[in-house]
Amino acid sequence: MSAASPRAAVDQDERATLGHAARKLREEVAKRIVGQETVVEEILMAILAGGHVLLVGVPGLAKTLLIRSVAEAMRLDFRRIQFTPDLVPSDITGTEIMEEDSATGARTFRFVRGPIFANIVLADEINRTPPRTQAALLEAMQEHSVTAAGETMRLPEPFFVLATQNPIEQEGTYPLPEAQLDRFLFDVRIGYPAEDEEVAILRATTGTAGVALTPVLDASHALGLQRLTREIPAAEPALRYAARLARATRPDSADAPELVKRYVRWGAGPRAGQSLILGAKAHALLAGRFAVAPEDIKRVAHPVLRHRVLPNFAAEAEGITAEQVIDEILSRISPPRSDIGL
Repeated sequence: MSAASPRAAVDQDERATLGHAARKLREEVAKRIVGQETVVEEILMAILAGGHVLLVGVPGLAKTLLIRSVAEAMRLDFRRIQFTPDLVPSDITGTEIMEEDSATGARTFRFVRGPIFANIVLADEINRTPPRTQAALLEAMQEHSVTAAGETMRLPEPFFVLATQNPIEQEGTYPLPEAQLDRFLFDVRIGYPAEDEEVAILRATTGTAGVALTPVLDASHALGLQRLTREIPAAEPALRYAARLARATRPDSADAPELVKRYVRWGAGPRAGQSLILGAKAHALLAGRFAVAPEDIKRVAHPVLRHRVLPNFAAEAEGITAEQVIDEILSRISPPRSDIGL
């Protein structure tokens, strides 16, 4: 995760306005999305932190509607890319076409921008396209730019990618390499709704009236929120707590619990600690606080670490999951007290 570029500090009045807008954004999206409060919150936290999300869930759980609703409530440009086995990098980034002047007959090349040139990009079923095409998207995610025809073009800001994976029908798929998964700030899991929520979904989606959303902020406000998120202070105990959680996932670390040493093949790198702190800052902002508390770090531990902790063969044989490993780490690593500077 690259360091943030220097930006002007947010003044007190702007801080209050942006903090209110962040909370209003969640309320606006909830008008259309029934249930899934945890998923909505984690996606909004990722946007505030300036990171990307890998969303894992079976078909029919309104993943596209959710991210489209976020884009609509933020008045941001939205594009959806359906990943298929025959998709090539230029289908994402864009391609050069030759044009001929009808008057002079002169021929020139013009670059036609692909769907990656948007504020919010839904990469649907990213594991269904070959690694070469995956790499083109992941490079754009990391660099926030596209290089074509010898020219580097910046992507619009803010730039946010939500990539979905289907946990079923794995035949003919190309799973993302573990090193590439680290580019995602969060791994968000979306499950089936509760019965009352499912009834509410049926009521809302089988009639004639749709739910209109009122935009509560735009691109400039979104960038302000990302800047404000980074300005939220995290005291030394919070930084050390995040570092200890990340280090405890590594089987060769002295801080690692016995469960990690026995069942983890590879743990989280330093980027996990960065993600824990940025995610915790975003969670604090959504809660209306301007300082990181231990519960903020614990809240984002699962979405930050679940795709960065790689169970070994023994774990798979005994049914030990990354979620269980993270639970064990959280129970073993004591958070700092709230009265010592957090």
